[in-house]
Amino acid sequence: MMETANEMSTAPELQTSGWLNSPQPLTLASLRGKVVVLHTFQMLCPGCVQVGIPQAQRIYQEFDSSQVAVIGLHTVFEHHEVMGRNALEAFAHEYRLRFPIGIDKYDGPAQGVPLTMRAYQMQGTPTLVLIDKSGRIRLHKFGHVSDLTMGFSIGTLLSEEIVKRADLEGTTPASPENATCSEDGCSI
Repeated sequence: MMETANEMSTAPELQTSGWLNSPQPLTLASLRGKVVVLHTFQMLCPGCVQVGIPQAQRIYQEFDSSQVAVIGLHTVFEHHEVMGRNALEAFAHEYRLRFPIGIDKYDGPAQGVPLTMRAYQMQGTPTLVLIDKSGRIRLHKFGHVSDLTMGFSIGTLLSEEIVKRADLEGTTPASPENATCSEDGCSI
């Protein structure tokens, strides 16, 4: 994986003032056991709208939600007056965003850099943070991450859990001798 965190540190908890597309607030602690794709964005950020948000939506649609959680974090550090909750709700509706979106919280009035953005020491938006099943930051990247790199990185973290589980249980992962194929694909 590219540009990983200097050390595998535990991801700071999200500090949000509200949520869209989620019946209750999400916490990273409640998502342990899943790979978490945290995509931070602003509605008026061209790189977010053109590349980051569509990628997050594709990941949300393609990966099994029982294994991979995609979370958007609207983290506004400029143009605060035009990027409030009402505007975000309209934006999410128009772009048909279905993944949960947290609204980054401020420690006072909506100005400056919000709390989660500060805790993660983000340089701007879009920023992508990939968190493993143990809650550790494995990738922290400002700017675009290619779909190929993203898929590989998520797959690597998913397979780490399989290998780890097999080691703990004293079993071996399924072998190619047990492979079966049909018109829909092949499985082991």
